[in-house]
Amino acid sequence: MKKLLTLLAAFAVSLAAAAGAYPDRPVRIVVPYSPGGGGDVVGRPLALELGKQLGGSFFIDNRGGAGGNIGMENVANSPADGYSLVLALTSQLAINQALYPSLRYDALKDFMPVTLVGSAPYFLAVNSSLPVKNLAEFIKLAKEKPGQLTYASTGNGSGLHLSMELLKSMTGIDVVHVPYKGGGAALTDLQAGNVQAMFVSYGTGNAQIKAGKIRVLAVSSSHRSPVLPEVPTIAEAGVPGYDSGVWYALLAPRDTPPDVIKRLHDASVAGLRSKELRERFNADGVKVIGSTPEELAKYIITERAKWASVVKRSGATVQ
Repeated sequence: MKKLLTLLAAFAVSLAAAAGAYPDRPVRIVVPYSPGGGGDVVGRPLALELGKQLGGSFFIDNRGGAGGNIGMENVANSPADGYSLVLALTSQLAINQALYPSLRYDALKDFMPVTLVGSAPYFLAVNSSLPVKNLAEFIKLAKEKPGQLTYASTGNGSGLHLSMELLKSMTGIDVVHVPYKGGGAALTDLQAGNVQAMFVSYGTGNAQIKAGKIRVLAVSSSHRSPVLPEVPTIAEAGVPGYDSGVWYALLAPRDTPPDVIKRLHDASVAGLRSKELRERFNADGVKVIGSTPEELAKYIITERAKWASVVKRSGATVQ
C-alpha cells in the first residue's frame, strides 16, 4: 500500500508538472481564411505575443474555404489539449449559423471561449478606374448598370459578403458577388479591375489605399475611423442606420482543460495590454478589447441574434 501511495503521489506530481509546462510544443492558431486577410493582421502579432507571454512557440495555420467553416471544423475536431486554437471572426461565430442551412460545428457548444481580441470596421473600396468618387455615385452607377458591377469577398458567408448584402438590401442595388478564399487574392483582383468593389479591413488594404490603387468611399461602422477620419460612414453618406464590422475572438476546442484556458486568457490579455501590440493594432485600425471567456460567450449570443436578423432581412443564403 505504501508503494502504491508513493507511485500515485509521484504520478500526481508529474501531472502537475506537465500542466505547468504548457506549452511544451508548438501551438497552432488556425485562421479560417487563406493568407493575406484581416485574420492574419490580427493573428500573427497575437501569436508572437502569446509566445512571449507563455515562453512557447505559437504559429498561424491558414485554412480557408466555405466561409471559414473548414477551419472551424478542423479545430472543433482537434484534441482538446490547448495545442490547436482558432482565431475566429464574426462570420464563423455569429453569422454562419443563420446563413448556412446546416453546419458541422456550433460556435458555443464545440468551443471554449478564451477572449474577444478586438474589433474593426470595414471600408467600402472600389477599383481606382471606376468613375465614382463617393457612395452616392457608386449607388447611382450600380442602379444604372444592374447586375453588371461585381464585388469581391473572402467567401460566402464572410463579413465582407454580408456587409455588401446588407448594403444591397438597404439601397436596392444589384451587384454580383465573387467569392474568394481569402482577402489577399480578392484585393489583388480589385486592384487589377477584375472586380469593381469590395469591403476591406484597413489592415489588409491600407498599402493599396495609401498608394491610390483602390479608392475608399465610406466606412461601415456607426462612427468614423481614427485611421481614416476624413472618410464618412455609410450612414452619413446616405444610408441611415447602416452599421457593420468585424471582430476577432480566440477559442479552443470543447473540453480543453480550464487551467489551459486560464493561461491562454491571461497571456492574451497581458499581450493585448502591451504598448507594442496596441500600437500595431491601432495602426491597422483594430480596436483592442481583451474580454473574459464569460464575456465573450455572452457577446457571441448577442451577436448571433443581431446577425440572424440581418441575414433574414438581406435575403442572403449559402448552400
